Amino acid sequence: MKIIFAGTPEFAARALEALLASGHEAVLVLTQPDRPAGRGMVLQASAVKKVALAHGIPVFQPERLKDPATHGPIRAACVEHGAELMVVAAYGLILPQAVLDLPRRGCINIHASLLPRWRGAAPIHRAIEAGDKQTGITIMKMEAGLDTGPMLLAETVDIGARDTTGSLHDLLAELGGRLAVDALARFDELVPALQPESGVTYATKIDKAEARLDWTQPATVLERKLRAFNPFPGAIVTLADEPVKVWRGDVVAGDGRPGQVLAADAAGIVVACGEAALRLTELQKPGGRRVTSAEFLHGNPLRLD
Repeated sequence: MKIIFAGTPEFAARALEALLASGHEAVLVLTQPDRPAGRGMVLQASAVKKVALAHGIPVFQPERLKDPATHGPIRAACVEHGAELMVVAAYGLILPQAVLDLPRRGCINIHASLLPRWRGAAPIHRAIEAGDKQTGITIMKMEAGLDTGPMLLAETVDIGARDTTGSLHDLLAELGGRLAVDALARFDELVPALQPESGVTYATKIDKAEARLDWTQPATVLERKLRAFNPFPGAIVTLADEPVKVWRGDVVAGDGRPGQVLAADAAGIVVACGEAALRLTELQKPGGRRVTSAEFLHGNPLRLD
């Protein structure tokens, strides 16, 4: 099938690679404009753009698509180059109805949750943060609402007790590519199913302000946040009057004032929470690298409160 592909991060790039490997032809790729990144804040192409350029696929990078004047390349891909369907994955721009109507077979989306749970921008983060035991991939037909379209395919995966957003992302990215290939192979056979009206939740975009841990919360909640915010934006605590990122921790028994350091040794830095305590085992000082608690304490000894 000739398709248009719209996506931006690594999650979407894996799906594009899977579709190309299965023999589908992308006649146009839509992705977000290049953004400054890294210490030098140099403009960086998105993961999807890199895949497209490697395969010689034309790339279109509009800032927004509200204005019909911006729809020309998409219309040309459909009318002049025969694109039948648009496949969308973590694109980051709202597609207006006028764009959704251009491909004759419509548009489908690869979404990293079991809809209608976790519609929106950060479904992987929010599933871990909420303590969900399962998540998955849903392939749905797109409509103007936010992830509200009828579902074509879905597959469930378990969320492990040690899963982070990073590890779960990689698993779901591979699954998303596989299900997208399956959906296109059986496109005419699939019967769209309306999403249930109950169980709707929204996965709001991650705000860096959420990164700071609130020690008055239960340790179980904070441990989930550590995993949900790994690798972005990273959880932040203050130790010895300095902000420190925490990447891993465990819930342990402990009683004290929320934020009180109860123990600090090679096994970890134990901090009292609203309920129980959190043992911090992997940390990172500003400008430094991730280290074990033993390595951290070697250069940053802590006094117990």
